[in-house]
Amino acid sequence: MSKASETAPSNLADIDSSAWSELETAAVSQQSGFRYVNLCSVDAEAKPQARMVVLRGADRSSRVLEFHTDTRSPKWLELSANPHVTVLGFCAQTRLQFRLQGMVELHGSGSDLAKAAWVRLPTWSRMTYSGGPPGDERAFEAINESVPSRLADEAEGEAHFGLLIFRVRMLDWFQLRRQDNRRALFTYDETGALAACRWLNP
Repeated sequence: MSKASETAPSNLADIDSSAWSELETAAVSQQSGFRYVNLCSVDAEAKPQARMVVLRGADRSSRVLEFHTDTRSPKWLELSANPHVTVLGFCAQTRLQFRLQGMVELHGSGSDLAKAAWVRLPTWSRMTYSGGPPGDERAFEAINESVPSRLADEAEGEAHFGLLIFRVRMLDWFQLRRQDNRRALFTYDETGALAACRWLNP
């Protein structure tokens, strides 16, 4: 068991604060175990869908997480129809699992929030939104073809860029230990304030 696990807080309020510190760190550090998390939605056939996404922002005061996506992607359509989602993350170093539930707000390329997020993106990230829609069939030969100019790609990519604002209403916190695994549940009100918390059986 890691030293981080041995020294984890035992007070529920401290655990809540520590969990959000982990998320805020993950939003700015590529080395964090929570930098990449699973975003889980439900498709039109009521089948669960999960995919890895990059945590781009976290704010403990409002209990908000930020993700980016292509507005042509299946998940954008799924979330437009059903904004209820679960986000799941696990850090192997601290042996912590966060399962967060809440709702997402979708902000397309024309919105002020999406425009502001786009400006903060590095050039290489902007390039990922150009080209064909996610999930479309692609000829293998096209993978090695030269890409258009950077400016053309960025202009095209911005039109497909979408911002997801995930408002967390519940955090299921789980710590994997050699003995006596620990689990706690935290719920938040509409303002992001901690409404209730309690220990659970693992």
